[in-house]
Amino acid sequence: MDTVEDMSDQLTSAHIPEEVVALAREARRVGVFSGAGVSAESGVPTFREVQKGLWERFSAQDLATPEAFENDPALVHTWYRWRASLIAAVRPNPGHLALTQWQSSLRARGGSLNIATQNVDDLHERAGAEVLAHLHGRITAHHCHECGAPAELPGAQYDGAAPPVQSEDPPLCQVCEEGLIRPSVVWFGEPLPIEDFDATAAAMQEADLILVVGTSGLVQPAASLPLLGMERGTPLIEINPEPTELSDAMHFRLRGPAGQVLPALVEASGVMNSS
Repeated sequence: MDTVEDMSDQLTSAHIPEEVVALAREARRVGVFSGAGVSAESGVPTFREVQKGLWERFSAQDLATPEAFENDPALVHTWYRWRASLIAAVRPNPGHLALTQWQSSLRARGGSLNIATQNVDDLHERAGAEVLAHLHGRITAHHCHECGAPAELPGAQYDGAAPPVQSEDPPLCQVCEEGLIRPSVVWFGEPLPIEDFDATAAAMQEADLILVVGTSGLVQPAASLPLLGMERGTPLIEINPEPTELSDAMHFRLRGPAGQVLPALVEASGVMNSS
């Protein structure tokens, strides 16, 4: 296994190992598994960074559970709405855009690049990519906590400079008229969406190249999905500034932020110029 350590701010396509360049150039079915590190480069705040104001005395684990919503629906609802407003204020970074370019190029040549993400934001989509699976849900989608009916809410309008000073009650479901509307994210103790899980598993098993980008590999069972490619000997490439729980299983480990490494990889492999 090869490792590229400490990729600098001046990273260029020349820094990408030739073996990795060749794999990217030849791949026709690419599987991408992305995590929080991709969005962090856009400025999406972490759980810890949003524990302010109304939520100072709570940890993210205290708020991201069905029980927390049932005990204090207004507090949890407002926390997620504020987070959604913070996410809406940031933009996709060069890493997101590089994946969009690669996906477009492969599709034009009859190939595919399937993105499965652990992120609840929509930055891949806002960069122009199609996402196969949101394994932990979407913060901009909502449904009834009781009957499960989907619900549409207007965009959150909180000022990102400061957290709200008071909590806001979630709306009542218009279908069952009993349940409260909650964000369509996977809370601790809840199962992953089975369709997204199965679609990701199939994509990883069918890929001829797998990229694991910006994920710690700690959150199971989603983190094990990229390893399904090992069954057929698919090359696995990790893109992350730091070693992770998945590093030992990777064939190549590119040590740098996705916003630098992915554009350099796309440029070096010439996938945008292939015909």
